[in-house]
Amino acid sequence: MQKAFLLLMLAANIACNNSIAQVPDSQVSQPNPTDANGYYLVKTRTNATSNTWTTYTAKTIDRLPGFAITTDPALNDYGSWKVNKSAGSGFFRVEKKAGRWWIIDPDGYPFIHKGVAVFRPGTSDGQKAALNSKYGSREQWAARESQLLKQFGFNGTGAWSEVDLLRQTTTPPVYTIIINPMGAYKSVHIKKFGGKYEMAGWQGYRYDLAMVFDPEFDAFVESTIAPIAQYASDKYLLGYFTDNELPWKNDALDRHLKYLGKEEAGYLAAKKWLDDRKGKNASLTDINDQDRAAFSGFYLETYLKKVTTAIRKYDPNHLYLGCRFNQESEELSNAEMFRVAGKYADIISINHYRKWEPSQAIMANWTNWSGKPFIITEWYTKGEDSGLPNKSGAGWNVPTQADRGYFYQNFTIELLKSKACVGWHWFTYQDNDPLDLKTDPSNRDSNKGIVNSAFVPYEPLVKNMKYLNDHVYELIQYIDK
Repeated sequence: MQKAFLLLMLAANIACNNSIAQVPDSQVSQPNPTDANGYYLVKTRTNATSNTWTTYTAKTIDRLPGFAITTDPALNDYGSWKVNKSAGSGFFRVEKKAGRWWIIDPDGYPFIHKGVAVFRPGTSDGQKAALNSKYGSREQWAARESQLLKQFGFNGTGAWSEVDLLRQTTTPPVYTIIINPMGAYKSVHIKKFGGKYEMAGWQGYRYDLAMVFDPEFDAFVESTIAPIAQYASDKYLLGYFTDNELPWKNDALDRHLKYLGKEEAGYLAAKKWLDDRKGKNASLTDINDQDRAAFSGFYLETYLKKVTTAIRKYDPNHLYLGCRFNQESEELSNAEMFRVAGKYADIISINHYRKWEPSQAIMANWTNWSGKPFIITEWYTKGEDSGLPNKSGAGWNVPTQADRGYFYQNFTIELLKSKACVGWHWFTYQDNDPLDLKTDPSNRDSNKGIVNSAFVPYEPLVKNMKYLNDHVYELIQYIDK
């Protein structure tokens, strides 16, 4: 029955002539209540199977005390504000001015990267049919949807976007590229172990360890990064990510020594590091928390040194955006890892889930530890009025598309309060298609997109996004006062 319903819903959306996703009347809720300050109250739950709802406050810019909405300065082709010009380098760079971090565009103007990740058409049978019906070709999709993105106040795209199609458009959105040297190495290396690893964590790495010490990994760094040379002169490229959510475990030192064979490169590197630190033939029983923290920096630096050397070799012009940290109890709380990341990354990338809003104290730690700005590269909520199951994914469920929009405004307001956030990438452009069983389970059945599977935008969501996106510069001035 569920499959038949989803097929019927998708067919109806494809046939719909309206430009905005329709919500069934039975699922339209009453207007949100407000708190004593006039801010909206929004209910959330972890997913559609949870019976526990929690209510949060959502600030929106029209209700901020003393905030007057006028008009942001004029924009240039990058989506930067044509004010407060600095020296232009011909490519994007970062600069801290008057206590706030900025991206500076190639012409020298201030820029905040307001992006959508996975900005590409879906690949399920239904999504392909919808694309052909609405656009006729992928090239027409890129031309029309990149303009729609700008209409909603966005100026860029995040990881896994259709970069080569977007570059063919008249004025491309400022884009990012993700390269996967460790992911490529894992895919080949895993075959040695019969198709899966022993004690692999959710990212699929053996013993939850990134294989940064393997000399064979170096060849994958070179081969996966070398193709970026084709982008080296493109002024619309912001920069590069390498890999995504690697398993930077707090007890990585213990894991290298406990689980790896004594002939393996990872064991040998960890053993030498510990012996040198302790000044003796050390063992697991000698390890303390200070050792673990120090080793985590050595472990990460081994990876970052390799990937950034290759990036600078093949493209010395663009920013390195890091490797997309994500675990709150692991790397996001690890001062040593941020210190090391700050040596190599121009901007620290962070996927930030299971938070109604980011913590000011935690964000302050990130930039104080690293000495660099940060960008949020994944975050979202799912609307239960979408008709999708919404049982998978890290983002919380909320009742309506308007609630998703309130969440967006509240979250970005808090990001900008930090003065170190230089952008954010909503995850994702298009909803999951529950009938597409080729995707991994975490990306299968949920309302993550700003458009549905028929490429129809969710009006209450995108109106709220646009309202904030169009007034970010004013909002920054308001916060900084």
